[in-house]
Amino acid sequence: MAMWGGRFTEATLAEFRDFNDSLSFDYQLALQDIEASRAWAAGLLKAGIINQGEAQQLDAGLADLSVAIEADPKLPLQTQEEDIHSWVEAQLTAKLGDVAKKLHTGRSRNDLVATDLRLWTRLNAGHVRQSLLAAIKALLVFAERAKTAVMPGFTHLQRAQPVLVAHWALAYVEMFKRDLGRLDDAVARLDSCPLGCGALAGTGVAIDRHTLAQRLGFALPAANSLDAVSDRDYVVELSAAASLCMTHLSRLSEDVIFFCSGEAGFFKLGDAISSGSSLMPQKKNPDVFELLRGKTGRVLGHLVAIIHVIKGLPLAYNKDMQEDKQGFFDLMATWQQSLLVLATVLPHLSVNEAQCRLAAELGYSNATDLADYLVAKGIPFRDAHELSGALVLKASAAKVALEALPLAEMQQVCSLITEDVFAALTIEAGLAKRNAYGGTSPEQVLAALKQSQLWFDSLLV
Repeated sequence: MAMWGGRFTEATLAEFRDFNDSLSFDYQLALQDIEASRAWAAGLLKAGIINQGEAQQLDAGLADLSVAIEADPKLPLQTQEEDIHSWVEAQLTAKLGDVAKKLHTGRSRNDLVATDLRLWTRLNAGHVRQSLLAAIKALLVFAERAKTAVMPGFTHLQRAQPVLVAHWALAYVEMFKRDLGRLDDAVARLDSCPLGCGALAGTGVAIDRHTLAQRLGFALPAANSLDAVSDRDYVVELSAAASLCMTHLSRLSEDVIFFCSGEAGFFKLGDAISSGSSLMPQKKNPDVFELLRGKTGRVLGHLVAIIHVIKGLPLAYNKDMQEDKQGFFDLMATWQQSLLVLATVLPHLSVNEAQCRLAAELGYSNATDLADYLVAKGIPFRDAHELSGALVLKASAAKVALEALPLAEMQQVCSLITEDVFAALTIEAGLAKRNAYGGTSPEQVLAALKQSQLWFDSLLV
């Protein structure tokens, strides 16, 4: 049932209907459309547009529809309606007759879909939030399990300085904390209700929009009707927040993929989260992390698409805005699923502490500690840096670790070096020195882990 047929005398082309209709994807807004319609019916009653009996019939009919949708979310797809709004109206009309035709008084599909999408977004942002918290919790548990393990830290994908594995995990906790803040900020900014703004100029009936907004759980009604029906900032904001969060997830996945490789061997994938090769029986592939990395591109693409849809639109509503949903629905589902998958697989990821430590001891990652040792002897840092580099060159030529150079050979480069240099070059000494706030010393990492756990627990109160 088209909601606009009176102006037309010829039938709609089938090709146009196929191209124009949106029920195939906006059926996902069914419960939100029903919720908004129940609130609108109550508003019409308060405004004197319908009587008490009509309001009760509409509310009961909409409640029955809600039950039917909850039992079968794809129920609307069994019809040929144009969109979810016309499906709801057609179902009500079939059940209630002419009283159903009064429901659309004073409203437009423009303000209705804007309200539906905000309601849907608020609900699904809540699901994403729970999945993000689960991912953070899994990282905190991983950090707790690995809090004494040491591994090489990298810059330019070259071994740089030793860090605690927990320090690595907590770096991603910090990223996800920021993602949580962006999610919450975006949700806070969508907390206004477009219903009652009509097609673009406001409703023509005396609806109490403040009561209407409260009934739907919004903080306030949207302040400008032109803006309200055409605003999709919250779609862009959440798409951007998802893109950045997924980028963090992709970086974590890239780390894990490398750490699980035969070349590194720092982490080990449990059998429950690994895949094999159809040809090579020795293979144990990190497919789950590769998929997480791959799905990031999919989410980034949806962000670019929605920005391009709205970038040239004049006020107010334009049909282009029908393209705001398919990508966004997929983006939100992918975002939530990816975070939930991370939370599920992290407990099956273990640390090979011996291999991590061995890798941290190799590659002259204690060269900076040697430079710091020389600085403590009174040598300016730039000179100490030069001398430390010369000693690395000497050790490399001898194919031994820096700390394996005989004291006499070290003293050929710098006479101020004494026996205490060997204690300064241990991994434990190097870690302990990074004791400034935010560093990788055991003391700082344990404090950071405790603080993050307290922060997380505070969110659950």
